[in-house]
Amino acid sequence: MAYQFKLAEKLIILNDRGQGVLIRMNHIKKLCTDPKRRPPYFTDKSMESATKYINRKFPNVDIRGGSQHLSNIQKQKSAILEGLHSYYESFIDVMEFRDHVYELLNTIDASQCYFNIGVNFDFTKNYLDLIVTYASVIYMLSRMDDKKAIVGMYNCAYEFSNGNSDPSFPRLGQMFIEYDHPWKKLSEEFGPHTKSVTEALLSLLMVYPRRNLSADQWRNAQLLSLLASPAAMLSPACCDTMACEYLSLEAMERWILIGFLLCHSSLNTNANSQNLWKMALRNGLYITVIRDEVLNIHKLSEDFFDSLKGYSKRIPDIKECKEYVITNCGAVRREKRNFLRNALKELIKVLEDEPALLGPKALFVFMALSFSRDEVLWLVRHAENIPKTKTPEDYADSQMAELFYYMEKLRTLLAQHRYVIQRYHLQYLSQYDALVLNDIIQGMYVCPEEESVLMSSFVSTLSAMSLKHLDAGEEFDLKPFRLDWLRLQAYTSVGKAPLALKDYPELAKVMNMAQFHTRMMDNVNELLCETADLSILCFHTRVFEKLFSQSSEDVSMQRYLTAFPVICSHFSQCLHPLCPEEVSTVKNRSLKMSVNFLEEISRQTCMVVLEICAEQCNLHEKVHCKVPQEGQSHRHKLYCRYEHSLALTELCASYSICADFTVFQHIIVPAEFLFSQLEIRLNKVIVQMANYNQSTHEIARPSDLLAGIQAYVTSLHSLSCYTNIDVTRLVKSVLLQQTQPLDSYGAQTITTLYTNWFLEGLLRQASSALIVHCPTKQCFVNQNTENEQSFHAEEYSDICGLRSLAELIGPFGLKFLNENLMWHIISQVGELKKLVSDNMDVLVQMRANYDNPEAMSDLQKKLTGSENVLKRMTIVGVILSFRSMIQDALEEVNSMDRHCPFLMRPIKCLKDFIYSDGDIKVTLSVYEMASAAGLPCEIDPALVSAIANMQTDNSSIEEEFKITCLLLVFIAVSLPTLCLDPNSFYSREHGGHQNNIHCLATAVNHLAAAMFTVQRKNIQTQLHEFLKVASSILLQLGQNVERVEIKNRDSVYLLLHMIVEQSPFLSQDMLEMCFPYVLLRNSYRESFLHLQKMPLLPLGSMV
Repeated sequence: MAYQFKLAEKLIILNDRGQGVLIRMNHIKKLCTDPKRRPPYFTDKSMESATKYINRKFPNVDIRGGSQHLSNIQKQKSAILEGLHSYYESFIDVMEFRDHVYELLNTIDASQCYFNIGVNFDFTKNYLDLIVTYASVIYMLSRMDDKKAIVGMYNCAYEFSNGNSDPSFPRLGQMFIEYDHPWKKLSEEFGPHTKSVTEALLSLLMVYPRRNLSADQWRNAQLLSLLASPAAMLSPACCDTMACEYLSLEAMERWILIGFLLCHSSLNTNANSQNLWKMALRNGLYITVIRDEVLNIHKLSEDFFDSLKGYSKRIPDIKECKEYVITNCGAVRREKRNFLRNALKELIKVLEDEPALLGPKALFVFMALSFSRDEVLWLVRHAENIPKTKTPEDYADSQMAELFYYMEKLRTLLAQHRYVIQRYHLQYLSQYDALVLNDIIQGMYVCPEEESVLMSSFVSTLSAMSLKHLDAGEEFDLKPFRLDWLRLQAYTSVGKAPLALKDYPELAKVMNMAQFHTRMMDNVNELLCETADLSILCFHTRVFEKLFSQSSEDVSMQRYLTAFPVICSHFSQCLHPLCPEEVSTVKNRSLKMSVNFLEEISRQTCMVVLEICAEQCNLHEKVHCKVPQEGQSHRHKLYCRYEHSLALTELCASYSICADFTVFQHIIVPAEFLFSQLEIRLNKVIVQMANYNQSTHEIARPSDLLAGIQAYVTSLHSLSCYTNIDVTRLVKSVLLQQTQPLDSYGAQTITTLYTNWFLEGLLRQASSALIVHCPTKQCFVNQNTENEQSFHAEEYSDICGLRSLAELIGPFGLKFLNENLMWHIISQVGELKKLVSDNMDVLVQMRANYDNPEAMSDLQKKLTGSENVLKRMTIVGVILSFRSMIQDALEEVNSMDRHCPFLMRPIKCLKDFIYSDGDIKVTLSVYEMASAAGLPCEIDPALVSAIANMQTDNSSIEEEFKITCLLLVFIAVSLPTLCLDPNSFYSREHGGHQNNIHCLATAVNHLAAAMFTVQRKNIQTQLHEFLKVASSILLQLGQNVERVEIKNRDSVYLLLHMIVEQSPFLSQDMLEMCFPYVLLRNSYRESFLHLQKMPLLPLGSMV
């Protein structure tokens, strides 16, 4: 009985097994040809002698006679057995596969099976697939140069370990020798199978010619058009050979060309065989063996038939077909791709508008996918091996992205409307197919028991299907139905079968149609693998990337570019369980290509976006600065803007293909790549807009940079009109990174640039009095000197500039700036302490005798470094004045009172009710919080922290306290020396002194408060002592009427008033107890009169 042979089951199992063995052979071949991955024994110099000996003696390798050559194998026998075991087992798999194929083909021949692709489609297809797979395995085996060395070396190691050779080695060795010339040996093997193979191939005459049509013929037939016959739009798409309609043209060509190579005798005896063979030869130069391995079929056929007697007439046929392919095939295929692009576009538009048509017209979708796949794979095969032709452009396609996009769109439609497809076909199966099949079965005269059971199960299975099961969400599994149909084909196709399927064509037609309908219920994904799988592109990376590059250069194709990375998500379909080693390679390659494609798409999109933003920023500058328009053509500008908008529209449209897709369990979101690219480039643009020049200390004004960024942000918000991207999140992310010293990629930010500039550019010159702190205007201004400054300090340090800075770099950036300011202050404090230590004895005496003029006069002569102390304190004051200005700017910019009063009011309340003489840790914590919110504090928490951190381990608090007190004494007794500086006069216009000594008031107050806080001492008491010493020293100036020091005495007197006025710990009453207020009043009057008496000097002449 036919069912005892289990032909159907064996065909399925052997085809799957053969595919796995073929993939494994390809993998081993790739490993052995790659110097980096091949087994180390073939690259080791010490093994070279053994390898040559094995190849020369194979398969009769005598380990005793060749011991001198094989000694290294004996030494490494365990490692060799372990390292080559998988290779050896793979070759045994080939041998076992060959044995099973022999057995099955002989059984099929003995059973005189009938093959017809239009009748027993699955049986014939599996038979032809097995033949081609078997031939491909043998061909790949013959292509491996190291196979003899691998097997021979393994067997030698095995024999050294076990004392005898491996049992499988003799047969393996014989197989390798037999297949040194694979096609000749294979054709001899297939001699007995010529009748069956030829019969199966000739059945393709009813399918292959009508599938292998030109684009004009397709166009005339209105192929794939649902609009060609509107009246039949709702009619189900069906025919006598449903599965043949989406059968791969490439698969049929492989069957024909390899089949007639193996069974070539009919080419000389059968005109139909010859016509079919020539038709396939005219369709291309290469056919795929596996992965990127191809056969140059014309060269192979010519060489093969040239070695056979009686086939000389076939040589001119082959040459003629090859010439035809080179001359015409490229253009023909190009036209077919052009047709398919338009046909798929129309099909998608109709199905998107009426998705219910996916029910009756599902066949059209799979036909469209299959046709498109054939054209893509043809181009890929030939683009890798372009023949010498006058039209090489036929082997390139800059519009391939569109075809890929439409293929992915059809896949998406099938997934989105799965319920529609299932509902339609469920009703078709239960209410039509089951009834027609039942009528056919009832009309049969002869129906054996086994066949009767199968056909009855068909009817019952289809009749039992109901919409209730579908609506309940049940999953359908109709694989048993399809397997039983394959079994029935096998039972009814053997010779002398009681029920011959060829006698019942209606049964075959209905069952083939029902099989397609069942696949629509539970097997759509597998059917998509058959018709739309492009995973072979994973192995043609160069061609795939070239197609992407060509498409990306065409503006009209940019909207389809995301189809390229999406295709990478299907590469996992090419894997096989028999070759798990391929998983990591394919996975890494898939991820790498998808990421590279998306990064390039994002890069192009980002470039266009930023060009538009830059243009808008330039327009903003011209409007804001009222720059006159250049004489550039207005039409040209409009054309450039149109080009940018068009490119942006096209590129952003590509992100609409899918929100995300999965590549080997990695979820990839295309929009996130655009977000990432915009983030990187926007960070760079902002830094570039700052125009920082480290050598010349030039930088853009903060207000200008802020205006430019605002123009960019405004333009960026229009991006959300083109694609679904969170621009607000993007801007927040970028601007937040710019508030840090380095961005997320380790590059410098504007926080670092402005910090460096203010420290090295502005404050360094302010410490040299080239730039003056102006309390009246609350900014820094340039001195009128002969050497003109490279920048105007007031443009960077005025209220507008510092507010812009605070808005740009925010609290985090200002914190970083403050930390750098504190570092400079602490370095100055360290030097001041050294000066105090150097003059310790003198200062102790001066502290005790500050009210004794004669003693003070003598001690003053012993004191060294007075000018240095005042200079360093002035620098500290300048830095602290600048810090106070940016704190004020931060408070105004934050506007926390408006945005979050519920947070700001408790902070203010805590600050107002905290006492500096309470728990210092609590006080500093509150002050630190208030300072971060931009509120001024009596004690600077950052300065306290910095000073606390600089305390040395070997000094006690009392010693530090003594040094601090003496430092204040040092400052106080050094004040008279300020009168010697001609720039020490007070300017009413600036509200300060020309040499920035008014900043001493800030320095004294802040440093004293911070240092005494660290030392847990009373701030007011110590400042009062300073006030007494300073008052006494300055009052002594009035007694020296004839001395030079009295020149700017009045301006120096005003310092005392400034110190008290700015101090929260001193009062005017304290000052008046030490220093007569009438002197202060006279000092102000004299300073104002002095300013009025000064002659008007030309710009740059006043020093």
